[in-house]
Amino acid sequence: MTDDPGDGAPRPASARRRIALGAGLCVVLCLLAAYAFAARGHDRPAPVAAPSPAAARAPRPADVRTVLANRAAAVRAGDRARFLATVASAPAAFRDAQGRVFDNLRRLPLATWGEHYESADGTTVAVAVRYRFAGYDRADVVRERHLTFASRSGAWTITGSGAGDAPEIWDGGPLTVVRGASSLVVGDAAGLDQIAGLLDRAVPAVTAVTGRDWARRVVALAPAQPAVAAALAGDDQDLGQIAALATVAPGADGSPGDDRVLIAPGTFARLNPLGRRVVLTHELTHVATGGAHDGRTPLWLIEGFADYVGYRDAKVSVRAAAGELAADVRAGRVPGSLPSRAAFGSGSADLAQSYQEAWLACRMIAERYGEATLVRLYRAAGRRDEGAALRDVLGTSRAGFTAAWRDYLRKELR
Repeated sequence: MTDDPGDGAPRPASARRRIALGAGLCVVLCLLAAYAFAARGHDRPAPVAAPSPAAARAPRPADVRTVLANRAAAVRAGDRARFLATVASAPAAFRDAQGRVFDNLRRLPLATWGEHYESADGTTVAVAVRYRFAGYDRADVVRERHLTFASRSGAWTITGSGAGDAPEIWDGGPLTVVRGASSLVVGDAAGLDQIAGLLDRAVPAVTAVTGRDWARRVVALAPAQPAVAAALAGDDQDLGQIAALATVAPGADGSPGDDRVLIAPGTFARLNPLGRRVVLTHELTHVATGGAHDGRTPLWLIEGFADYVGYRDAKVSVRAAAGELAADVRAGRVPGSLPSRAAFGSGSADLAQSYQEAWLACRMIAERYGEATLVRLYRAAGRRDEGAALRDVLGTSRAGFTAAWRDYLRKELR
């Protein structure tokens, strides 16, 4: 859509025509009301509310683009007054929130940031928010938001945002930005320096297994508010049992963008130092292998491989790391099959056991066939079906592999 109404799009009705349309509508409503009154006896018709001035006139695309351009220019220049001028007619609470948004945006290492007109429904405008972290993002992150516009004294300003819009990291409290050697950690939670240090340490550990064919850097988001974390996780993820999560930022046209590591507030803080190290190495493995947007590789292999890398250099016994599964095996409850995709759902009753089963399957492969073969299997399973990958790389069937894995569980956990 272009900004100029002369491109063939219908022009806004003139003031005279709007009055005429209003008068005609009034006649029709009066006739309908009279008919309803006669039909119902003495019941009075419900009053028809007159449209508010803001609802009666929608902004032109050109008006919206001017406001949005002023906001982007203000962020680039660090001009807080210019940014807040775009919300001058908004309620005080929204103006205050927008002031915090501006302050947070200025703290971020933004290569680009802007809001771009997409469509309008009356005075509510859908915009695409596009941004990129300098030195980390290869393409723009793109999210749709909704802004409400109103005209005051001939000038258009933003007066509110969509109630159903998912918040971004800058919509929370005052942000802290920590730049590590290979990491960028952004959030309003505590402990960001420690997270950056753990991620910096994890990058060479992951690279030692997966190879150098990945970015070898990562952005981690650490919001303090659970609602912000849930929105950034997307797909209605339940973060109640999750300490961290590899996610994919949305790109243009709905395509997957760059990977992020999301730190779940509360849950991550309850882990001990070893647990935090293992979890972040696990999630960074997903970033390196593209596990967060891999729909083909079996999930037991995706999660088991990430746990294999996470525990690889950790000095922890198998029985301690797989405590829940060890208890099941000692009680005679040896799993009959590799965990399904559903077994890794956040609501799964045996979620811990599913991760442990997957980890020990990958650990067995590395011990018996070598770590390089485990990596080859992972890559092969992303290109062909699971049975073919097991046959071509390990020389066994799924049934044969499952039987060997069950024996391995008994040996390691009893």
